[in-house]
Amino acid sequence: MVKATAYQVAVLPWGATEAHNYHLPYATDVLLTQHIAAESARLAWERGAKVIVLPAIPFGVNTGQLDIRLTINMNPSTQARVLADVLASLAGCGITKLVIMNGHGGNDFRQMVRELQPRYPRVFICCINWYQVVDPGLHFRPGDHAGEMETSVMLHVAPELVLPLSEAGPGMERRFKLAGLRERWAWAPRAWAQATRDTGIGDPRGATAERGAAYARAVAEKIGGFLVELAAADPADLYE
Repeated sequence: MVKATAYQVAVLPWGATEAHNYHLPYATDVLLTQHIAAESARLAWERGAKVIVLPAIPFGVNTGQLDIRLTINMNPSTQARVLADVLASLAGCGITKLVIMNGHGGNDFRQMVRELQPRYPRVFICCINWYQVVDPGLHFRPGDHAGEMETSVMLHVAPELVLPLSEAGPGMERRFKLAGLRERWAWAPRAWAQATRDTGIGDPRGATAERGAAYARAVAEKIGGFLVELAAADPADLYE
C-alpha cells in the first residue's frame, strides 16, 4: 500500500518523556499526540486526503525538568537536526507537505521551520500544537500539565495507564514572584521542581473519559479538516 499510494501530506507527531503528576505515565504527551494525529488523519483520509502519519518522536525539550528522575531531554539543537533528517527523507520520497504535530509545551519548532524552509523550498512545513486547536478553557478547569484536560483525554485514549485519581496530587502551581513573569509578558523557562510539588499544574480530579472523548473528537475533526484543505492546496498559491 505504501509503495502504491501517492501521499499528499505527512504528519510527524512529536511528544516528550516527562513526569505527569502521580497518576499519568511519562509517555502521556507521546500517546495523546499519536492518537490525535491518527484520528485526524483517519478523518481526512475518509474525505479523500492521502495522509501518512509517521512514528512519533518521544523526546522533547525538558531542560527545566532534568532534576526529576527519568525525564528525558532533547535539546532544541538536536531536535533541529532530527527534523532536518526527517525532512530530507520525505523530500527524497516526493512528499511536499509536512505537518509537525506537537504535544509538548516545551517544544517550539517555529524557528527551526524558518531555517529549514529555504533549504527545502518544494516542501511546505507547518506546525500544530494540538492542545491549542480547541480552547481547553471552554471545556476544563485551568491547568497546563497533567490537569483535567490531559487526564480526561488519557482516560479516553489509554485508561489502563491512568492510576486512580485519588492518587493524583492537586497540581498546585507556585507562581513567579516577579510581576512580569507572573503576568506572562516576560518569559523565562520554569524550574519545574520549584514551580510544582507533584509535577502537575492543574487539578486533575474532575477528569472523565467522556469529556476527554468529546474534546479529542473536536480537536481531531478540526485538524482533519485542515489536513483535507492542505492536501488539496497548491503551496505556491496559499494567499487570498
